[in-house]
Amino acid sequence: MRFYLGLATTFHDPALALVGPDGTLLFAEATERFLQYKRAPNCEPDAPAIIAPLLREFVPPGSEIVVASTWGEQFSDFLKGQAQAGTFDLPTLAAHPVDLNASFVPEQAERVFIADLHLAQARAGLGTLLALTQDVRTGGRPPRARVVGQRRYAHHLCHAAYGLWGSPFAEATSVTVDGMGETGASAIHRLKDGRIEEVKRHRGRGSLGFLYGLITDLAGFDQVKGEEWKIMGLAPYGRPDPDLAAILACLYRVEGTRLRFADADTIRGVAAELLARRPADALEHGWADLARCGQDLFGTLMDVLVAEAHALAPSENLVIAGGCGLNSSYNGRVLGRSPFTRLHVPSAPADDGNAVGAAWLAYQEDHPDWSGPPEEARPLTPYLGARVSTTPMERLAEQEPRARKLGHGAVTREAARILAAGGLVGWVQGQAEFGPRSLGNRSILADPRPAGAKDALNAKVKYREAFRPFAPSILAEAGPDWFEDFADSPYMERTLVWKDSVRDKVPAVVHEDGTGRLQTVTAQRNPAYAALIAAFRDLTGVPVLLNTSFNVMGKPILHTAEDAILMFYTTGLDALVVEDWIVVKDPAMIRSA
Repeated sequence: MRFYLGLATTFHDPALALVGPDGTLLFAEATERFLQYKRAPNCEPDAPAIIAPLLREFVPPGSEIVVASTWGEQFSDFLKGQAQAGTFDLPTLAAHPVDLNASFVPEQAERVFIADLHLAQARAGLGTLLALTQDVRTGGRPPRARVVGQRRYAHHLCHAAYGLWGSPFAEATSVTVDGMGETGASAIHRLKDGRIEEVKRHRGRGSLGFLYGLITDLAGFDQVKGEEWKIMGLAPYGRPDPDLAAILACLYRVEGTRLRFADADTIRGVAAELLARRPADALEHGWADLARCGQDLFGTLMDVLVAEAHALAPSENLVIAGGCGLNSSYNGRVLGRSPFTRLHVPSAPADDGNAVGAAWLAYQEDHPDWSGPPEEARPLTPYLGARVSTTPMERLAEQEPRARKLGHGAVTREAARILAAGGLVGWVQGQAEFGPRSLGNRSILADPRPAGAKDALNAKVKYREAFRPFAPSILAEAGPDWFEDFADSPYMERTLVWKDSVRDKVPAVVHEDGTGRLQTVTAQRNPAYAALIAAFRDLTGVPVLLNTSFNVMGKPILHTAEDAILMFYTTGLDALVVEDWIVVKDPAMIRSA
């Protein structure tokens, strides 16, 4: 019995994934959820407190474990050599200039980034070994499992493996775009006959991911906190500015099919000129015009990479992986701007998803005939994380008469009725979603019909900027009636344009530019959530719910029922549903069942 533990070992967004002896993905979760520490910087993905219960649940005694991590052996050896040479010593790091370099990040920050990456590689798998050692100490018996090997795989290959093997396609071309890989910040791969082939690995320090991060900082936000998504939300409020666009255009050039970035002096000059033009209130409200121009520039540069991918590896099917795959605004437009006709973006395209890619690569190394998950298991479900215990709800009910167990049918009807009456509902069901977006299992839900629902949710629960949109979850069969050029979007991975005739029916989920980052829901993919939306439709005639992640600003999505209960009592939520339990603040809100 051999299991494959995949670890995402970039120093930010660590995650783990477990693949069983038959290649089935059993579990995948970002470390931030367990720790309740946003992005979990510099935390190992397999801390003993995380890995021990996972092994107890899935791994029979006497099993073997192969630990697979991201970033290739050659690169890890390079980092080790740099560390031994003293490159990462604090005095050496502090001596580097703060000025921007050709990567679009400050020289000093880049050195610290790589130093942190080295530490993450050094810790890979240590938590698992420690957990197994503790198992021996506390149990007085052999450990549950033994580690029989540790393997490393190239960063962009892990992105591609997760994206391609998790897609619905038998053959496809993938474009991976992020901040950095071993040799560059983008790569092209092809899936054919179950095998993944590297078509092209881009080289050089210039990075579209880091460029978008630079725009994030210049617009008044913070890329270190992962606030690039604020650029997407703010961009529709900005206007195209030819002067800003001309300044940004100095950062790149296109030579044939090749994308070239500017030298460090030019980058510093552009940053200085933009800072001189930045409005005084940008740090408080953001710079909408720069966000608009930056998002437009991102689309232009992605078009170059996507066109090159199609030229080198022609296909109808496109997979976008890497952190830039989270740019749902671009994802919703790419098919209309490229020769590709179908798109897949995984639920966790950023570095956390590499845990799955590494585990699958290790599995295929031992099983050369394996060609990915079976057709019926694709596209990959996003519901791969931990379940919550309902014990805290049972204890709450001992003290709180408004907490009741109703059964799934009754609790669904009650939640739908509360939503239709304008209430805000926390909704916790089944396994947590893998990736940064709530997809109906760890969600805060609202009625999308009132125009003020968005502002009320921001003020009462989310405590975040007013310009950021909320997403619609829609029954998939209703999609063509509500969206132009409708496409299935199970992971909330793309924005589409609402039809003019329906926008005034759901104003709370129509963004400034007439789009919505939709999640399409089916009973097959998520029966509980589909039943809730259907019940809401039966009451209102609208097959759409406003869906946002079950967290407050600055915190990860909840991990336990205790987290949910705490948010229920400390925010403006009207009801909380955990599996078939419900608790409300107003006793008149719930009917007898």
